Amino acid sequence: MFAEYVFMIKKRKVAGLMIKKMLNQRVQDIKPSGIRKFFDIAATMEGVVSLGIGEPDFPTPANILQAGIDSMRERGTAYTANVGLVELRQAISRYLANRFKLEYDPEEQILVTVGASEAVDIALRAIVSPGDEVLVPEPTYVSYGPTAYMAGAKVVPVPTFEKDNFRLTADVIKERITPKTKAIIFCYPNNPTGAVMEEQDLKEIAEVLRQHDILVISDEVYAELVYGIKHTSIASLPGMAERTLLISGFSKAFSMTGWRLGYACGPNELIGAMKKIHQYVIMCAPTTAQWAAIEALENGWDAVREMVVEYDKRRKVIVNGFRALGLSCFEPQGAFYCFPRISDTGLSSDEFANRLLEAEKVAVVPGSAFGDSGEGFIRCSYAYSIADIQEALRRIGSFLDTL
Repeated sequence: MFAEYVFMIKKRKVAGLMIKKMLNQRVQDIKPSGIRKFFDIAATMEGVVSLGIGEPDFPTPANILQAGIDSMRERGTAYTANVGLVELRQAISRYLANRFKLEYDPEEQILVTVGASEAVDIALRAIVSPGDEVLVPEPTYVSYGPTAYMAGAKVVPVPTFEKDNFRLTADVIKERITPKTKAIIFCYPNNPTGAVMEEQDLKEIAEVLRQHDILVISDEVYAELVYGIKHTSIASLPGMAERTLLISGFSKAFSMTGWRLGYACGPNELIGAMKKIHQYVIMCAPTTAQWAAIEALENGWDAVREMVVEYDKRRKVIVNGFRALGLSCFEPQGAFYCFPRISDTGLSSDEFANRLLEAEKVAVVPGSAFGDSGEGFIRCSYAYSIADIQEALRRIGSFLDTL
């Protein structure tokens, strides 16, 4: 019996080695998500207080939910047009025009996707050729670098710093541009720092990008979650609409994470190329979610404003809480994350997150998961109740007392 078991194990190892040789080398090169690692561990523990996942704790607003339910009963669940419902594309076009003074033709310049993540993926596949370089400002959302790399690009990190309020600067971009630079991808309001870019910052960056004819992939999924400041899209600046792909979605502002719905807006030629990929990999974005999204854009804004007020309260509680514990904490002006600095503890961000989870059962994300520029920080989401935030802060204080 034991001999049979040993033989079976050896057979599996041989088969595993054979399959590994067949795998795409770029897929083998990338590391698993630094976010998922901690929450896979936390899921096996009882009594964990999490500040980790960037997901609203509010339910989808009732009228949006009802619109989805009604659509299944009244409109059916068949495929929509590959590019998305024309009614939704028209609603997106109206929203961007009214809110941000951006003009997009719903027929040729808007593509409805399976979340903003699909839009990022197919955009990079549409533009990247072997040897191209893609600039990725850091700290950054974990998927940008790996997605660009899997598309065939060389990923060039562009650091941002706490002293600059984690804003991207034109000078740092200039230093990293080469003749091979094809695009830059960024997210403002930012995940993980909560930083925003003001109009003057973007004007200086836009001038550099126009000079070098560099495409911008601008992930603006947190555009509605800002506090005391107005979001400015780089696409709204002179000469930038024709070289910017704006990506957004419904997950964050409307608390529709599981509905998996996003969109991309940009020049006809780029959207056309993305449509080709979308046609072959995705028949269409979820039909029910598309009808619900129309209701969100037309009648969901009272709920969004209420959520923003609550996030702002939580933002103040968590930032002041970290500062009271003696940790420097940049004040975020957008999204629902804060990024306290823990380097003074003498621990790396990975060590801090691991030991905190083990000792006090608080889940946070190490800043290093978001690139080298994130080392020395941890990301904490305040998309949780004030009671959960306060309990997490209490436990973090107990942990700091032991160091």
